[in-house]
Amino acid sequence: MATFLAVPLKQTQEVELIKPMRSFIQNTFSQADPDDYNKALNEFSKLRNLMIAKSVDKHDSALEILYRYYDQVVAIENKLPIAENQIRVNFKWRDAFDKESLFSGKRILAIASGSYEKVCMLFNIAALQTQIAEVQNHDSDEGLKTSAKYFQSASGIFGHLKDVVLSHIQQDPTPDMNPDTLNALSALMVAQAQETIYRKCANDKMKDVMVAKVVHQCSELYADAMKLMQLSTLKELWPKEWIPTVVMKQAAFHAMAEFYQSCVCKEARSYGEQIARLQHANDLMAASSQRGGTTFNFRNEQGKIQRELQSAKKDNDFIYHDKVPDVKTLDPIGKAQIAKPSPLPTKEFSDKFQDLFSKLVPIPVYDALNAFENRKNTIISGEIGRLREASTLMNSVLASLNLPAAIEDVSGSNKVPQSVLDKAKQVQDQGGMQHLDKLINDLPELLCRNREILDDCIKQLDDEELSDKQLRDQFKERWSRTPSDKLTKPMKDECMKYKHILDTAIGADKVVQEKYASHKSAIALLSKPSAEIEKGIPSAGSSGGLQNNSAVQQLKKMMEEVATIKAEREVIETEIKDVTFDMSSKFFSAMASDGLIDEESLSVGELDRMYGPLREQVNDSIQRQEMLMGRVQNTNTEFCQAKASNQGAAQREQVLKDLAAGFDMYMELKSNLEEGTKFYNDLTPLLVKLQNKISDFCFARKTEKDELMSDLQKKIASQPTGPAPKAPSYQSPPANAPPPLHEQQPPQQSYGQPGAWGQQSPYPTSMSMPAMPSGFNAYNPYMQPYPGQQQPPYPGQQQPSYPGQQPYSGQQPMQYPGQQPYPGQQQPYPGQQQPQYQNPPYPQQPQWR
Repeated sequence: MATFLAVPLKQTQEVELIKPMRSFIQNTFSQADPDDYNKALNEFSKLRNLMIAKSVDKHDSALEILYRYYDQVVAIENKLPIAENQIRVNFKWRDAFDKESLFSGKRILAIASGSYEKVCMLFNIAALQTQIAEVQNHDSDEGLKTSAKYFQSASGIFGHLKDVVLSHIQQDPTPDMNPDTLNALSALMVAQAQETIYRKCANDKMKDVMVAKVVHQCSELYADAMKLMQLSTLKELWPKEWIPTVVMKQAAFHAMAEFYQSCVCKEARSYGEQIARLQHANDLMAASSQRGGTTFNFRNEQGKIQRELQSAKKDNDFIYHDKVPDVKTLDPIGKAQIAKPSPLPTKEFSDKFQDLFSKLVPIPVYDALNAFENRKNTIISGEIGRLREASTLMNSVLASLNLPAAIEDVSGSNKVPQSVLDKAKQVQDQGGMQHLDKLINDLPELLCRNREILDDCIKQLDDEELSDKQLRDQFKERWSRTPSDKLTKPMKDECMKYKHILDTAIGADKVVQEKYASHKSAIALLSKPSAEIEKGIPSAGSSGGLQNNSAVQQLKKMMEEVATIKAEREVIETEIKDVTFDMSSKFFSAMASDGLIDEESLSVGELDRMYGPLREQVNDSIQRQEMLMGRVQNTNTEFCQAKASNQGAAQREQVLKDLAAGFDMYMELKSNLEEGTKFYNDLTPLLVKLQNKISDFCFARKTEKDELMSDLQKKIASQPTGPAPKAPSYQSPPANAPPPLHEQQPPQQSYGQPGAWGQQSPYPTSMSMPAMPSGFNAYNPYMQPYPGQQQPPYPGQQQPSYPGQQPYSGQQPMQYPGQQPYPGQQQPYPGQQQPQYQNPPYPQQPQWR
């Protein structure tokens, strides 16, 4: 009967997956609602627990569950990265060949790494495949085919793990995950796959020459596995029956190869070679039996070889008389390797795989999309900033020239120019001075809130790093966890980024407040009713006669062009903000084809294509403004010369200029303050997410620290401090000195002598009986009495004369016939019969209770 070796499974335990993964989704994917993924998270956690429970079943259904969980782990690898500084979940796996339990085993490794979970799952998939292959019915073709398939698949998985395990586990792996171990397992599984193919060939009655090649290759594969398994670093790892089984099979299958080749020789009538090969096969089978010991299971094959050898010798001696050559001179048997390690599937293991987190994009794609959005926002803010800067410059030039109010105030009346009234109405409609005051007063509170959150984030990281450093300095190399500075660098960089943003915002807030202070009086006047505005503007005196001046008419046309440019810029700004396009498909395609995303080249090209025409419109608008401002300044010079003949308008004109500048500054400050308020409000949830992320990280590190501290404390407590020093000579007692008081033995009891034990009462009720010397019998006439002890008299060495027996000194005689009750005992126990003593055939010893 065929026997195969199956790899034991690695053992693990349940872990908390839902909470850390949900927290990561909430803190990382800003547009995702964590509640939408509750079902997926629960399914993923249940699948892992089911994987743990079903791994013990040696059935295809259990293997399917392992396939599904492994596929999910691979699917989330780029979406929900499990790592020490991402989703911190500690996966604890025990060495598959560790003889202890999961909780008391010596070879256990726990790492917060999705890659570690993935390679351990691959190991268990291969191990379960070998177990399923082992329990198949190897007397049937279907069972042999299934075993061959699973052994080849397991060999491929172990070979793959050998190449990738060290890159996936950043620590020293357990012995079962050592590359040498995995290489040996891969070789052993492919040898067993070749064995199943040989057995099918033998069952199918294939030609002897072909069977010989297949089984000879099987022997060679077992020889390779034997060499790898007997490495000094691995020899003690395997179960005790593994190496004897492998070396037994190597010799046995070599013997079977010689046997089948002898059949080929028989057909070719090479009887001498047939006998030589059968003799060699018999010797190899004897060696296999010796190597295998109790594991040897080739009795039938051995008997068949011996019978064929006897028959061949008999026929050759009586009939053929063919010379038997030396086995060393024989041609080597050919080899045919059919079994080979199966490569890992290019897609999923399970045909029923469904991505539980299909709505989430992989982190590389998500990062690329964020980088693209940052580039896009940079272009948007840059182009809009250019437009607004040009508009601000244009407004400041017009305000310095008191345009268009100057050309409206040429009638000689003291009425407020219409343009000023329009500006005042806009200011009042948008909240006036009170609105600006509220925005300015809210900024410090918003800033303080964000600053407190950021300071708490930095403090948590600093405290955690300080604690880790102190413990590392204390325990040195025994403090084996990853240093904090390696894990916290991305989070510290993020904190520094936000700190720089806040520092920049504080400087911008200060500039805003300075601008507000310089234009506060003009803004306050514009916020008042028109009657108060009119009172606040000085009288100009007579300026009549300039309504029909050519310079005034030209300036009016130019002010219409200014209005047109401003309207166009509003449209351009809206178009720049409204540009939308989806880059996810391009990033997905790049990741699928190259494995990496060259975000910069893809983003820059697409942004140039979309924003190129809008940039040209911005450049054209700025150029038109420069030309228009030049003409305005020249024409305004002519207008000022025409006004020079009129006296007393300078003060009024200055106030109108201040009102125009105040209006422009109001609009600018309102926009800046609203953007600043929005900025601080948008920054708060980002900082809260960062705070939650850091809090989760620090909590996980604290839990890990407590566990490691507990392990170290146990090791320190159980570690011996060393042998005690040799005592000085003066502390050694003399040879004839009496032993210490606590070491003195109680004096020997001298039964029957004064002062001996038991004198106070013949049957003490509260004192225990001391142990009698070994072999002592007080009523044995052949036993010599102890010194000073009276031997009870037995006349004629017959039965003891109880009535006349002398008691020990000070002891009442024992009265067996009609014995009185013990002191304090009134009557026998209910239902108890008094013992009726017969004449004993030999002296009896009383039994002590």
